[in-house]
Amino acid sequence: MAGRNQARAWSSLVIRVNPLLHDTASPPIPEAQGWARRYGGGRGPLVDLAQAVPGYPPHPGILEALASAASSPLLAGYGAILGDQDLRTAYARHVAGIFGVPIRPAEVAVTAGCNQAFFAAVLALAKAGDAVILPSPWYFNHKMTLDMLGIEARAVPASAEDGFVPDPGRISEAIDGRVRAVVLISPNNPTGAVYPPETLRAIHRICRDRGVALLLDETYRDFLADAGTRPHDLFGQPGWQDTLVELYSFSKSFCIPGHRLGAVVAGEAFLAEFAKVMDCIQICAPRIGQHALAATLDPMAAWREENRREIIGRAQAFRSAAARFDGWRLDAIGAYFAFLRHPFDAPAAVVAERLAEERGVLCLPGSYFGPGNESHLRIAFANADRAAIEGLPDRFQNLTIG
Repeated sequence: MAGRNQARAWSSLVIRVNPLLHDTASPPIPEAQGWARRYGGGRGPLVDLAQAVPGYPPHPGILEALASAASSPLLAGYGAILGDQDLRTAYARHVAGIFGVPIRPAEVAVTAGCNQAFFAAVLALAKAGDAVILPSPWYFNHKMTLDMLGIEARAVPASAEDGFVPDPGRISEAIDGRVRAVVLISPNNPTGAVYPPETLRAIHRICRDRGVALLLDETYRDFLADAGTRPHDLFGQPGWQDTLVELYSFSKSFCIPGHRLGAVVAGEAFLAEFAKVMDCIQICAPRIGQHALAATLDPMAAWREENRREIIGRAQAFRSAAARFDGWRLDAIGAYFAFLRHPFDAPAAVVAERLAEERGVLCLPGSYFGPGNESHLRIAFANADRAAIEGLPDRFQNLTIG
């Protein structure tokens, strides 16, 4: 009898979660995927423009390298906290080639994806009660990370009239004694906007002069329209290591999002603190993928260039298709994304849900990316091939809301 009463007492307990985590928004993509499950198929196969995933498989050489690495008993053990030396060396050489300045392997860390790189970097820079500046629209996982850590996400809106490029003056005005970092994504997620080098240089100078970090997420830099053009000259600035923390993902360019590999380029002093976070949340990034990437980073250059051209072609196809959407307006496009203004007096989520359920087009409402974005939908056109993109006008035409 006593045992049954004790069991009932335990079953009535409710686990008390961290209130900051409880108040953090849930991952939004599963909600959108639920809309797509209600699509009846009347317009043909579902066109998934929601999540930023590569729309084609990895190169066979990458798959062979992954399979070979998976069979190695040496890679089954723990690796170095900041990444295996062969990939750190290869990636340092790769970044140096892009930007035309020396990057040392000691200034590189390897992470389990770029989201982890951001989480660990923020935790190394700020504590609860501090603030981090996020241009809006923002990437929702960045906002979620700050919310669950008790760090203020201080919004600095970027407008369609400015091409969704943040204004350095407004960022400077938003910095006070609580701000520990400014976050930028270029090419941008969600808008696709590519920030001009002079804008990045101006914001970097502000951060340096005000003593805050610049967290620059360049996950999509491999898909810039101008091949060979340096995205910026920040690594050439004297003492860049004191201000700049650059984030990257191998998921898109190498088509391996499931293997969870990202990278950070930063000063050694920062990475020493960053390593403490990594040791507690991961110990080391997945080693099979690290080994495969170290072996294929340079040999896959031509294949990756083909992928860049393919994504540029898909962007051009979407631009042409959007010109035929009556009443809709393409406000920004670049790399993987477009930010599309809808013509309805309705919340963005209502429009996105109707598109998914009735027309078989899955995309994300602008409201997922912060307040003030109810007039927009985010389109991840890299997911779809050109034939699917060219068929979009028939699905967007004559959509009614109300």
